[in-house]
Amino acid sequence: MSSSVRLLLAWSLLLLLLQLAPSPALAIDVIEFQNTAEEQRFRELTAELRCLVCQNQSLDDSSAPLAQDLRNEVLELMRAGRSNEGIREYLVARYGDFVLYRPRFTVATLLLWLGPIVLLLGGLILVFRSLRRMQTSTTNQPSKTDPNP
Repeated sequence: MSSSVRLLLAWSLLLLLLQLAPSPALAIDVIEFQNTAEEQRFRELTAELRCLVCQNQSLDDSSAPLAQDLRNEVLELMRAGRSNEGIREYLVARYGDFVLYRPRFTVATLLLWLGPIVLLLGGLILVFRSLRRMQTSTTNQPSKTDPNP
């Protein structure tokens, strides 16, 4: 057998083994819901809550062990009769506003909500002023075709 055939077989075997390896997406626990309304409510809640480990994933998307624990906790709170707002309040009290994908509008989050608007308005004002300054400087310069400088 030539070395190129051996190399091809080795790569094929490696790719096959990689395909058989467990995927992180399969690590998300399977939850048995009592009905579709409970599942829909659960999905809506976990989509609004941030995984504390992954940071850019919701609880619904994350396969981290902490996210699995929080999903189980959300389901237990739902089954205990808590409202969606009550569940959010409980998690915020325990983990802080960071757990919410859409933080509430409070004094502490004022800069977070108004900062981008202030920066945008400040940028527009600077652009407007510089355009105006360029326009007035070009109108005040004597033209090159003007016989009297």
